[in-house]
Amino acid sequence: MCEKHQFVFEFDRAYNQQLIEKFEASPEHPLTPDVAQAQKGVYALYYRGELVYAGKALNTTVARRLGEHYRKIAGRTNIDVSEVSCRFLLIGGDWFVRAAEDALIQHYRPLWQSSGFGSHIPGRGRPGVRVSIWEKQYPPRK
Repeated sequence: MCEKHQFVFEFDRAYNQQLIEKFEASPEHPLTPDVAQAQKGVYALYYRGELVYAGKALNTTVARRLGEHYRKIAGRTNIDVSEVSCRFLLIGGDWFVRAAEDALIQHYRPLWQSSGFGSHIPGRGRPGVRVSIWEKQYPPRK
């Protein structure tokens, strides 16, 4: 039998495509402490118009995560929170949230994704743990 008769539905490809379309159609907002609703979902941060970080809110809420990022950025030098904006999608179902974050990261390859930006870094502040690239570029205000 030839392969032209076989059908395999590529669920991940279909989900990712629809997710990116919906995400790009969602409005971009200035990053403020209360920009989003208290539900789970995914979000992205833009710095000077470039998507630099994608994250998920799974055991917390999009509102809480964006608020944490707002406070982190506002407390740093070499960056102004007024130059940061965000987009988010509220998503039900833990698997869908995880898949959505992965789709955003794979599609956009955000600059800050592996820089140490995320606020929940294991070992942060412990002796022997190196200072992240993000921490070096945007040190805390004194």
